Amino acid sequence: MSINEEIKAKEVRVVADNGEQLGVMSTSAALDKADAAGLDLVLIAPNATPPVCRIMDYGKFRYERDKREKEAKKKQQTVEVKEVQLSCRIENHDFQTKANNAIRFLKGGDKVRVVLLFKGREMAHTEVGAEVIGKFLELCSEYGATDKAPSLEGKRMSVVISPIKK
Repeated sequence: MSINEEIKAKEVRVVADNGEQLGVMSTSAALDKADAAGLDLVLIAPNATPPVCRIMDYGKFRYERDKREKEAKKKQQTVEVKEVQLSCRIENHDFQTKANNAIRFLKGGDKVRVVLLFKGREMAHTEVGAEVIGKFLELCSEYGATDKAPSLEGKRMSVVISPIKK
């Protein structure tokens, strides 16, 4: 954003601090008006014909803009994708522990990617892996929902569980 002497256009459309249109005038005349008011001339729309400038307190404007951006950043919520790995031959206790971890992640507002790795001849029995993932999804169903069905990519079957908003 250009201010005061940085504005290179010969003629500009000027808007006063209160929003009143002052019309089209030379840049030097607009700068004189801004100096008389003790404010800055700020280029707002450089691509317009003629470019639009506003007479305002640039320091205050920047402060307000930064404050708004900071407030927006505070309200922004980041969602991480946590990963839980399973196998076809997982034992009950290990399965329960991984499900508890996934439920904890979902309660915290994070998405969970469940990945089941097939080793060796397990690829011939992908239905066993589908059963394990189905059982896992059933355990997590009250805390999260899947976006789409489990998909098989190479030797990995995966599904993403999104937390349920309350």
